[in-house]
Amino acid sequence: MPQLADQIGVEMRVAHYPSSCSKDHVIARRLFPHITRACQGRLFDTLDTVVTLRRKASTSTGLRTTVHVMRRHEETGRNATDHMKQNLKIVFDHLLPKWNYRAIPQHATVID
Repeated sequence: MPQLADQIGVEMRVAHYPSSCSKDHVIARRLFPHITRACQGRLFDTLDTVVTLRRKASTSTGLRTTVHVMRRHEETGRNATDHMKQNLKIVFDHLLPKWNYRAIPQHATVID
């Protein structure tokens, strides 16, 4: 994210919903029941089955789903070095810093 902020020259703000708040997320609340209905009673035996079923989910008002499969695997268990942490242009917010932070481009000044 810091590299992208540098490339486009724009500060990027990230605000995650805490894991317990997904039921309050407007899009999730409107979309998930339709995905559940499209997949109901089907066995997820292959990835293609899951993708096909989820792509069929729609509503009477015209909401359609788009499904993309990420085929790469993220490496787990790696920790950032102290050098990496010092050079990161990430600023954590005062309110809920675990969930809210900003990536600052190198040429920008940090306003707290």
